[in-house]
Amino acid sequence: MWTCRAGFEQHLYEELAWAGASPRMLGEVLVESEERPAEPPVFARTGIRVIASFDSGQTPEQLAESVVARVKESLPSGSLVLQAFTPDSPAGNRLADEADALLEAVRIRLPKERQLEETWRAREAGATLVELCVAPGVVVAGSVPAREALSLSPGGRQRMRRPGDAPSRAAMKLEEALINLPFEPGRGEVCIDLGAAPGGWTQRLMARGARVIAVDPAKLLPELAENVRVEHVQESAFTYAPEEPADWLFCDMAWRPLEVAQLLAKWGRRGWATHLVANIKLPMKDKNPILVRVRHILTEEGGWQNLTIRQLYHDRDEVTVTAHRTL
Repeated sequence: MWTCRAGFEQHLYEELAWAGASPRMLGEVLVESEERPAEPPVFARTGIRVIASFDSGQTPEQLAESVVARVKESLPSGSLVLQAFTPDSPAGNRLADEADALLEAVRIRLPKERQLEETWRAREAGATLVELCVAPGVVVAGSVPAREALSLSPGGRQRMRRPGDAPSRAAMKLEEALINLPFEPGRGEVCIDLGAAPGGWTQRLMARGARVIAVDPAKLLPELAENVRVEHVQESAFTYAPEEPADWLFCDMAWRPLEVAQLLAKWGRRGWATHLVANIKLPMKDKNPILVRVRHILTEEGGWQNLTIRQLYHDRDEVTVTAHRTL
């Protein structure tokens, strides 16, 4: 069972159908498939193997007994991380209290020594995420090995807190993208930020100690433009060429997706950056066909490797791309 952003169920369904996974619509923001595709779906926030489903017309205690029995049967050993979520929709969000109550009832019935409290350690500990989806009329219990999980957050809802000094909500998109990578920009590394103004991504990169070359004809916020670790190049991202290769290339521009993909491919082809994090805006129609072309441009024409394309929680009509290139 997969979760997605409201309004993107059909796009997720189409992806799964193209992959031969035999999808079926379950309702708002939920799609089911017979198989897990080799390539993670772009529009999926998270995906779990269904252990069992239950009628929600029981008490939390009755449901918890049933859930625990099936979890023990399906996962007789190993560390577990318990989570509960509701579909990210108005009807689903009204069930948040029921989800919390069920989670607590299940938690006290499973052996304490099997439960890993620190979710961030789940991958390194080889733990399994046990997810309880409380939806209108039904409760679904599922699991996924943490190392295969698209997200470690319940239902894939990776809420990032907007830093008080962030000039725009774009900062949350970058923070979510970086938290899903095995490493991030470090002190002294050179980051190119294409389409930087007013400076949301530049500010977060600078906060990590990186040196940022912010490329945008528009102005940055004064406190960024005056910082010694920020160089503002007032030039179009499409004409700019770096004097030397950078460690990271970042891009968040409200521009046509194929043109942005061609720009990013140029950077990969010319060896101008080692790591890539970019946000690509989606058209109103034909989202999946466009993404197929974006993937081809970046990998075949740009030489970017280990490419991921995901619609993250803080993405709207856009997707986040990450990749690297061996120079």
